[in-house]
Amino acid sequence: VRFRSCDGNKKIHFGSSEPEDFRVGEDGVVYAERSFQLSAEPTEFVVSAQDKETQQKWQMRVKLTPEPAFTGASEKDQRKIEEIIFPWQQYKHSSPLKRQKRDWVIPPINLPENSKGPFPQELVRIRSDRDKSLSLRYSVTGPGADQPPTGIFIINPISGQLSVTKPLDREQIASFHLRAHAVDVNGNQVENPIDIVINVIDMNDNRPEFLHQVWNGTVPEGSKPGTYVMTVTAIDADDPNAQNGMLRYRILSQAPSSPSPNMFTINNETGDIITVAAGLDREKVQQYTLIIQATDMEGNPTYGLSNTATAVIAVTDVNDNPPEFTAMTFYGEVPENRADVIVANLTVTDKDQPHTPAWNAMYRMTGGDPTGRFTILTDPNSNDGLVTVIKPIDFETNRMFVLTVAAENQVPLAKGIQHPPQSTATVSITVIDVNEPPYFVPNPKLVRQEEGLMAGSMLTTFTAQDPDRYMQQTSLRYSKLSDPANWLKIDPVNGQITTTAVLDRESIYVQNNMYNATFLASDNGIPPMSGTGTLQIYLLDINDNAPQVHPKEATTCETLQPNAINITAVDPDIDPNAGPFAFELPDTPASIKRNWTIVRISGDHAQLSLRIRFLEAGIYDVPIVITDSGNPHASSTSLLKVKVCQCDLNGDCTDVDRIVGAGLGTGAIIAILLCIIILLILVLMFVVWMKRRDKERQAKQLLIDPEDDVRDNILKYDEEGGGEEDQDYDLSQLQQPDTLEPDAIKPVGIRRLDERPIHAEPQYPVRSAAPHPGDIGDFINEGLKAADNDPTAPPYDSLLVFDYEGSGSTAGSLSSLNSSSSGGEQDYDYLNDWGPRFKKLADMYGGGDD
Repeated sequence: VRFRSCDGNKKIHFGSSEPEDFRVGEDGVVYAERSFQLSAEPTEFVVSAQDKETQQKWQMRVKLTPEPAFTGASEKDQRKIEEIIFPWQQYKHSSPLKRQKRDWVIPPINLPENSKGPFPQELVRIRSDRDKSLSLRYSVTGPGADQPPTGIFIINPISGQLSVTKPLDREQIASFHLRAHAVDVNGNQVENPIDIVINVIDMNDNRPEFLHQVWNGTVPEGSKPGTYVMTVTAIDADDPNAQNGMLRYRILSQAPSSPSPNMFTINNETGDIITVAAGLDREKVQQYTLIIQATDMEGNPTYGLSNTATAVIAVTDVNDNPPEFTAMTFYGEVPENRADVIVANLTVTDKDQPHTPAWNAMYRMTGGDPTGRFTILTDPNSNDGLVTVIKPIDFETNRMFVLTVAAENQVPLAKGIQHPPQSTATVSITVIDVNEPPYFVPNPKLVRQEEGLMAGSMLTTFTAQDPDRYMQQTSLRYSKLSDPANWLKIDPVNGQITTTAVLDRESIYVQNNMYNATFLASDNGIPPMSGTGTLQIYLLDINDNAPQVHPKEATTCETLQPNAINITAVDPDIDPNAGPFAFELPDTPASIKRNWTIVRISGDHAQLSLRIRFLEAGIYDVPIVITDSGNPHASSTSLLKVKVCQCDLNGDCTDVDRIVGAGLGTGAIIAILLCIIILLILVLMFVVWMKRRDKERQAKQLLIDPEDDVRDNILKYDEEGGGEEDQDYDLSQLQQPDTLEPDAIKPVGIRRLDERPIHAEPQYPVRSAAPHPGDIGDFINEGLKAADNDPTAPPYDSLLVFDYEGSGSTAGSLSSLNSSSSGGEQDYDYLNDWGPRFKKLADMYGGGDD
């Protein structure tokens, strides 16, 4: 639809009164917005045009009438070739503009496809009404003429006859849009171009084609009639709006034909396949094969073209068969005290499809196992029920179990199935008696005992029990399995435990007052079994340890400064046999309290400091008496080695700094000290070697005289000697050595330095000689008493030479004689003043009864 105005450059906007049905483009072409059938009466609507600048509007009514379809008559019967005349416009330059005629809209030309000719075949004649005064030339342009595909349409330039040169195929190009032109001999356009639309009329030259040759679908078994199954689809290259492309479907055959030959039907227009009969049973027929036919021409069997495809419909399984046990009773056995053991296999049958929820069986126990000792698992491959023991069973308590089990599928049965949803059976399980290990009662066993229990004491009885009451066995045998400190032993028959050593709570094997020992009880079953038991001994503390000072060494300054020594009392015992502790200094020697003082600062700590203003630098042994709070108390004297040194203003020792200040480096000082130490060691080794040689020489002279030595010598006596009156013994040799030869007993200069103190020796009475040398026993006892009470006796195991008796002495052995005096009346505190060599002797004799 076109509107002409005086000025052709104006922009026109087109509109339609029926926009939901028709749309007008910017170029004036009218399009249908939807598909609809035209009635026999003309369809009318109004097309409007509006100038976008001046807003001026024009309207025109359009009538659409249906065109009769091509009937396929012969070329002779065709209607007369139309003649299209271009409108003629008269222009008078001197006169004002006149109203012009509208351009024509040429109706489309319908041309059937696959025409047989003859070609070229005339279609229409185009003529201008100005050809009477001018010599015109006609041409046609557009796809199919001068554009690809070229040469399909040609026009006679003189007569304007438009012709087609070959058969057309609607399935390739359904319509052609051409434009006819009229020019003069000079090539000037004398008419506006005319649009020519050539529609290719469809012929039924294509068969229907299915999208797939084989269609697969599923339908559940037992489906009701009318259940949708699947949809098959075919397409036809012909015009789908004409009968040539209108398809109809139908089922040609069904295989198998059980239980009915017409189990399915198909919607002839949509291709939907649905069920029309009941009785689908997967257990009987698992798959149906249908042959589907599609026919065009709306299914006309005479003129329509047909094609076929295959529809394969699989019948899917539903749970319409419950599992059924293969037997009413199953049997199994299990050894006692075993767990995670399969004792029986339950077998079932199910007609449903294997390995689907409708076939998979689930088992549960409905009775016979109140304590939950069994469970039933499902074998995923065989679908069997595996009866498994999950809790150990005691033969002496239960010898047999009768379980009631049920089997059902993972999904419930389909509705309307006339079967029970589950199947039941019984399982008889026999328990087998086995030899069980004995067990201790109680285990562990706790015993509370004070420490210090002596060896050989009876502690407790630790026995076990044998759970096998129905087996012929002898009594149990006991043995020790673990005893870290080796304190205990157990009677192998009655399990009585006795001690083999003193129980000590402070032992490293005791943790948190607890000592653990493990014992073993064994039977003689087949096979032999054994069980272990733990004995826990809780040791109660007694006050068997005296407190000690810590640390053992300390450092302080020569002068009285606030740098007291902090000491701590350490007691292996625990409360109440430990702190708070009492600290004090001993009364003897008097120099201790004169030089030092001690003050307790807490229950476990004390401070030791100088009492005097100045104490010469050196190393001092300060005895400290510490007493605990036990009942009875336990106390001890601990030696604290205190180094007294010269200090600077900060209270630090400056003994080493003196040497550094002399100008020597640290390395030189260390080298000098090492040399001094090496020289001292060499001198000490030489002195020790010399003393050892002097002692060996003296011992050989006094004891191993070659003339009287009895070793490796043969002593000859008269073979027929006389009686005792002939033996002349010199008993004077057994008298006190000091009264006979005081200078011959021990040479001068061979005395040990530690036998006498360096200061002047105290005077003591000279031992008197024995009144009568014949009483040897009294003489020896008196000499022993004198030696025990002699304060100047050597403190170490020195060689004490009294006299040499010579060979063949009539005196008996002295190994059986004991000291007759304890020496408790003597005061040995002065030994502390003799130096470190007499420290041990002072501790032995001055420490009290303990």
